[in-house]
Amino acid sequence: MIHEGYMKLALTLARRRKGLTHPNPTVGCVIVKNGEIVGLGNHLRAGEPHAEIVALHHAGERAKGADMYLTLEPCTHWGRTPPCTESIIKAGIKRVFVATTDPNPVIAGGGVKRLKSAGIEVYVGLCGEEAKTLNEDFFTYISSDRPYITLKLAQSIDGRIAAKGGNSKWITSERARTYAHRLRMEATAVLVGINTVLKDNPLLTVRYFPSEHNPVRVVIDPSLKISPDHNLVRDDSSLRLIYFSSSDSEKVRRLTDMGVQLIRMESLNLKEILKDLRSRDVVHLLVEGGADTVTRFIREGLWDRLVVFTAPKILGEGIGLGDLGIEKVSSAPELKLRREIPLGDERIFEYIPVIEKGGLRW
Repeated sequence: MIHEGYMKLALTLARRRKGLTHPNPTVGCVIVKNGEIVGLGNHLRAGEPHAEIVALHHAGERAKGADMYLTLEPCTHWGRTPPCTESIIKAGIKRVFVATTDPNPVIAGGGVKRLKSAGIEVYVGLCGEEAKTLNEDFFTYISSDRPYITLKLAQSIDGRIAAKGGNSKWITSERARTYAHRLRMEATAVLVGINTVLKDNPLLTVRYFPSEHNPVRVVIDPSLKISPDHNLVRDDSSLRLIYFSSSDSEKVRRLTDMGVQLIRMESLNLKEILKDLRSRDVVHLLVEGGADTVTRFIREGLWDRLVVFTAPKILGEGIGLGDLGIEKVSSAPELKLRREIPLGDERIFEYIPVIEKGGLRW
């Protein structure tokens, strides 16, 4: 189908900016006239022109009477940029194919309605499921009081995420770690517990391939055990947020002087932490560890995607996930395997929760 091919190209353009446009969605646009592509565009980052505006500039006068393929409904309001619907109307676009409507209540069908009122033919739903999956993090961010949450696990084939003594470097290969860093690039923020900081002293930045984005780095550290000498504290390439409940004022002062943002909470309730991150425009949160932290997110049902890296190794006695409160196999939650990626002898499995009538089966 010709129309589907153009929309898939628009989706490819959008996918290239995945994780780089937050708190905005990632969007791609293709303009076609008389069977010829005359305009291409994607949204580069928040505050810059939207995909349809970039494509319209590319097309110029050739946009008049053309078809537009857009992965997300155009905006109708003034935000950081003018409303895109008016530019589409002014350019003389004849037909607009929209993959999916925008869940943002400020738009929510208004863009489609505005284009139709101006006499433009609008068709919604072409490659719709693919478009929704591409922006599932943005959709969750808009429709709930928390970010979209990806949990990441690297494990041996017997389910251990670290050896008996706590060492986890490296369960997976460099090729797999490169993919893991792509996950970091696609996230607004990456979160770990203090034990991971103390054991591994991570940077939590994007490496292994060029990137214009480092995620916000988040640590749950009840007693503020983190040191000013830890890598992620010393490295100021992106924001560092530490959630804690108690510490001496001198430690707080030193970390604050180094640019670390400290958020004090009495209980360090995960839902409250997530709500705070949402208020800071964290669209997509990647939870990397350790075992206690990941277990806590799973136990509380606070996740949208689970990415499991499985290496061809057997560790035997070692560290795995903790107690999830499951006493019978029959009561264990079911997950849906959405994707399997082979990397030599390793495998990456991507799971999502099984959705049943009335909510998550958890």
